[in-house]
Amino acid sequence: MPDADALFSPTRIGAIEAANRIAMAPLTRSRAGMDGVHSPLAVDYYRQRASAGLIITEATNISRQGRGYAFTPGIYTPAHVEAWRPVIEAVHRAGGRIVCQLWHVGRISHVDLQENGAAPVAPSAIRAGELIFLETRTQAQPSMPRALETDEIAGIIEDYRHAARLAKEAGFDGVEVHAANGYLLDQFIRDSTNRRTDAYGGPIENRTRLAVEVVTGVAQIWDADRVGVRLSPLTRSAGDTPLDSTPQATYGHLARELGTLGLAYLHCVEGQTRGPNAADAFDFKALHAAFGGRYIANNGYDRRLAIDALASGYADMVAFGRPFIGNPDLVERLRRDAALAEADRATYYGGGAEGYTDYARLDEAALP
Repeated sequence: MPDADALFSPTRIGAIEAANRIAMAPLTRSRAGMDGVHSPLAVDYYRQRASAGLIITEATNISRQGRGYAFTPGIYTPAHVEAWRPVIEAVHRAGGRIVCQLWHVGRISHVDLQENGAAPVAPSAIRAGELIFLETRTQAQPSMPRALETDEIAGIIEDYRHAARLAKEAGFDGVEVHAANGYLLDQFIRDSTNRRTDAYGGPIENRTRLAVEVVTGVAQIWDADRVGVRLSPLTRSAGDTPLDSTPQATYGHLARELGTLGLAYLHCVEGQTRGPNAADAFDFKALHAAFGGRYIANNGYDRRLAIDALASGYADMVAFGRPFIGNPDLVERLRRDAALAEADRATYYGGGAEGYTDYARLDEAALP
């Protein structure tokens, strides 16, 4: 039986020194203001979970245009920098490391969330399905997007660079480019949502071009070994986004291109978000090999699966998402092989401290 020690041993993920091999996956909690500024509650929330070897923040908007859900945080104004700074300082004081996930939702938005009621942008004018959360605390189908003009794409890349620059100013340990889960960069990658005929559409090399250009631009702001990328070849969320017709070839090509940049890590959602692990339905080992660098596995992992993934060399770190919501001390619970608390789904999104910062630690839960 593989030794559990590997899960709790220090490691290096790019230039980032991590106390263990457990990452906290990005978790949208919708506790920020409509201006994208976090409340002080975020300081406690992230500090409580700083025992993770690496915290990847909730998806964070790179621009007003990039916002697709109410009450999500931003990293594109000085006010955002000032709101994130005490969060980062609290994590660092607790011995943790934290990177900012950079996010543009693309077509997964609504005119009510856009400046002056503008249409969301996308690679192609294809409307998304499912529902998104508005300021009125009601849900609505995403609005019909407009296709980005070719000459607008340089501005999108600059928005990522600007957000990366502010993340550095705030004091993060690095950044993760969100190119997963059917959001803007993934919309360009997949032929199901990209019908363009310019240099950013058509063959795989063109559809993956924007993701590579964004990551390259971000790596010019940060050292490349402090930049990670998240991909999700098999997930249909958000917006009920259809899969690419040849995901192994498409994401394999992208992984090879990203591997030439000397990045900190590749982070993959191995299946449908919130679903079971589906590593047997896609060759993630080949993706890891094509990338050639450090690999963070995510989706449906438990203690045993994580230990096995590390022992076999399949992954260098394992990210846990929902278990971190109800278990701020998840690392210690996994170390002791203790039972995990079940988080209240009704408080996942929006609200205040309830279901956010009030979950008991293991030793506290045992008190009368």
